Amino acid sequence: MNETIRAAVCRDFNAPLSIEDVTLADPGSGEVKVAVKACAICHSDIIYAEGGWGGDLPMVLGHEAAGVVEAVGADVDGIAPGDHVVVTLIRSCGTCHYCSGGHQVLCEEVFPLDKTSPISNSGGERLVHGLRTGAFAEKVVVEKSQIAVIPKDIAFDAASLLACGVITGFGAVTNTAQIPVGSHVAVIGCGGVGLNAVQGALASGAQTIIAIDLSADKLEAAKRFGATHGINPTDPDHRDRVMALTGGRGVDFVFVTVGAKPAIDGASQYITKNGAIVIVGMPPSGVMGEYDPGLLAGWSQRIYGSKMGSAQVSRDIPYLVTLYQEGRLKLDELVTGRFPLDRINEAIASTKRGEALRNVVVF
Repeated sequence: MNETIRAAVCRDFNAPLSIEDVTLADPGSGEVKVAVKACAICHSDIIYAEGGWGGDLPMVLGHEAAGVVEAVGADVDGIAPGDHVVVTLIRSCGTCHYCSGGHQVLCEEVFPLDKTSPISNSGGERLVHGLRTGAFAEKVVVEKSQIAVIPKDIAFDAASLLACGVITGFGAVTNTAQIPVGSHVAVIGCGGVGLNAVQGALASGAQTIIAIDLSADKLEAAKRFGATHGINPTDPDHRDRVMALTGGRGVDFVFVTVGAKPAIDGASQYITKNGAIVIVGMPPSGVMGEYDPGLLAGWSQRIYGSKMGSAQVSRDIPYLVTLYQEGRLKLDELVTGRFPLDRINEAIASTKRGEALRNVVVF
């Protein structure tokens, strides 16, 4: 039977989320119902809640979740009630043009959940299934490809970070850019995604990892996560320092993990000839970047886009779990604050003020 649950609903852009009773549908064929135990606050949720990417309202946001499987629909194999899982927004068919090429994040299939949201209000009005997950709620129904089963001894708050922040930052380095051992790397923005780009560079054997951020606290955090140097971009000699650390040539890769125009526009000043800019953070719609195409061509430089770290859920999350269990990936240290659902607006406000690496709503 359909179930009544509590959820944080976005009804007006730039307004606080409201805690409401909503109805969640039972899982259909190929779908899974999960009792959410933790859901981290991601800047993508905030941009959506502020209308930065448009969309229809009312909407239930939240997409960086972990919990316990309650029920599975027909045609679901390898996932069973009682399993502990990470819930991602990556929904993939496995057989379309993009999935066949290993690009699950670009899957072109239209699923039943894309056509009909599983969430509705007391009057029967459908609520938007925000980021295909809607995890600012006690329970979710998602497509089976969005699920990764994890060991039961991993804390839910740490596990939730694997759903987006970790795979996005870490995967940008290891999947999208595939940096060679010995690379010089810069990471612009040292929040949750940026710190995981730092961790990805460390795991890949980067020679130099330069963290670039306006916050002294976040630069110190980046060093704890593996950065070799920290630089504030407002320092007059910031570019000279990057050059001095890289033999006067610049870094091989710069990862822009914040969706801010100044960070995107300024990235090219740090890269070497045949270097690459990797755009990881997504700005609001309409923000345009600027670059010198003559220089880009003349120096054989590249610009990559990296959506969700080019992740493959069934491959990358088990790998990251192994790194965590072996002490080679920091997750617990990313969690800044834990908030009940009723205080979700406090968690969001704290994140917007830059006070948190990752705030997590816990159930």
